[in-house]
Amino acid sequence: MMRKTSLILLGAATGAAMTLLVVQPRTIMIGASAKAAVADTYKQLNLFGDVFERVRADYVEKPDDGKLIETAINGMLAGLDPHSSYMDSKSFRDMQVQTRGEFGGLGIEVTMEDGLIKVVAPIDETPAAKAGILANDIITKLDDEQVQGLTLNQAVEKMRGPVNTKIKLTVMRKGADKPLELSIIRDVIRVRAVRSKIEGEDIGYIRMTQFNEQTTEGLKKAIVDITAKLSDDKLKGYVLDLRNNPGGLLDQAISVSDAFLQKGEIVSTRGRNAEETQRFNARAGDLTKGKPVIVLINGGSASASEIVAGALQDHRRVTVIGTRSFGKGSVQTIIPLGSGNGALRLTTARYFTPSGRSIQAKGISPDIEVLQDVPDDLKSKTDTKGEASLRGHLKAAEGTEQTGSQSYIPPDAKNDKALNMAMDLLRGTQVNSAFPPNTKTAVPN
Repeated sequence: MMRKTSLILLGAATGAAMTLLVVQPRTIMIGASAKAAVADTYKQLNLFGDVFERVRADYVEKPDDGKLIETAINGMLAGLDPHSSYMDSKSFRDMQVQTRGEFGGLGIEVTMEDGLIKVVAPIDETPAAKAGILANDIITKLDDEQVQGLTLNQAVEKMRGPVNTKIKLTVMRKGADKPLELSIIRDVIRVRAVRSKIEGEDIGYIRMTQFNEQTTEGLKKAIVDITAKLSDDKLKGYVLDLRNNPGGLLDQAISVSDAFLQKGEIVSTRGRNAEETQRFNARAGDLTKGKPVIVLINGGSASASEIVAGALQDHRRVTVIGTRSFGKGSVQTIIPLGSGNGALRLTTARYFTPSGRSIQAKGISPDIEVLQDVPDDLKSKTDTKGEASLRGHLKAAEGTEQTGSQSYIPPDAKNDKALNMAMDLLRGTQVNSAFPPNTKTAVPN
């Protein structure tokens, strides 16, 4: 029996591929009207063939056949919605690296400055840190090749490579008499999708920046680290910060939600055909042991972030604070097209929260809206337009579509009104009717 295996992802701009979607073949009876539609389709395909041949024969310069086909495919997919696209083999590899959250490399965060690569910071316990790379170092050569003239992406790609291979970096450092030459052996580098810390010796703060293969394990580690430092009687609760998190893997959104729930539906995905509907449920075991949790969202929280916020909000497990989320309520499936042919990124379903809400072009509304004080010079740059503003977006399943909302996060935590309100609520120094959430209004489990 034939089966089609593909990979499910979520994300405002990028996504990933891990959860398997198995589509069983269906027996289709074709009537007279369907046969006419098929005939019309083949007529249109013949038209495409005629245009293709005419371009090949008569265009002013000899075109690249492969580029013509790739451009035609991209045009077809772009006409569907903003999130369907074709990925060539390199783009497909890059996406897989991003969603795995690990790669062979050096372990440095870099930026481009005056045509050279500047080190933002080395990542702890990586080859770069062990070799002595420091923040603000300027990388001028990679294996004796000048960096100047390369794009940031090209330089990063050269620094990545197979584990246990060597690369030589020439580094200029402020205060050093001459350039330093450092030979570094690449190792497995894991992207930190989750960071955590203790706030004020009584609150566990967890920041989640994306949903890659490392996210759930990062969440578990964060909770273990926090509970190791704070006794149960001192720990007031947790703040889960999903602001400006663009999404990622569907299975990670499900497992992150599951970490805070004992039971009940987390999300359902519904495609064109009713028999393809899938429901995902929580398993017993709240990793936070019932401690209060507040989730922060804003206009940059999209897709997988909205699944987590929506599921926990519907079950009244958390109070959601911030501004309305992005509103990307669709699922993209990555379908590999064979060796060297890249992959198809195709919108295959909408997702729905446990109460049956579709977030598409509407977003998650917070239980408590908190607007940040935005500096005057940034006011025109800190609102995210949201899914509803994207040309060709899937329309909302029902109700009125909503435009985007504020996505600014103050760089200094003391000015972060949403975070400060969350901590005040957890400590009991501020009161709001939305906290703790009313469990009587939760969706049935």
